[in-house]
Amino acid sequence: MKKYLLLTAIFAGIATAGFSQVKVPATARTAFEKAFPGATNVKWGKEGATAYEANFVQHHKHMSAVYDHNGVLQETEETIAIAALPAGVTAYVKEHYKGAPVKEAAKITKADGVVNYEAEVNKKDVMFDAQGKFLKEVIEN
Repeated sequence: MKKYLLLTAIFAGIATAGFSQVKVPATARTAFEKAFPGATNVKWGKEGATAYEANFVQHHKHMSAVYDHNGVLQETEETIAIAALPAGVTAYVKEHYKGAPVKEAAKITKADGVVNYEAEVNKKDVMFDAQGKFLKEVIEN
């Protein structure tokens, strides 16, 4: 029995390690380290077909940064308090998702400085512009 438990643990560790490994181009990793010195709990993943996303903590904030393979920053995302969402977001959610709570909120800043907001409602990411105007809904995988 101990032998089976040990083998199960070994295979589970190998499967987990293989799943979480993402080969990040040195250009993206270097650009991230320069832009976010002191970031902790950094975990890299793929974002779409050609970009790489670093999830991390900096200054006690949960954040992510998306880079292309050349190390060019595409956007950053910062978890925010639900109460910090623009009033238009709250009104839209109340009207279109009656009774459903916002589970998480984030502020997304594109490389060109454009700000969007994201509200997670009913396992969907509902996107808004900086003024709280609805943009689109994305179903999470």
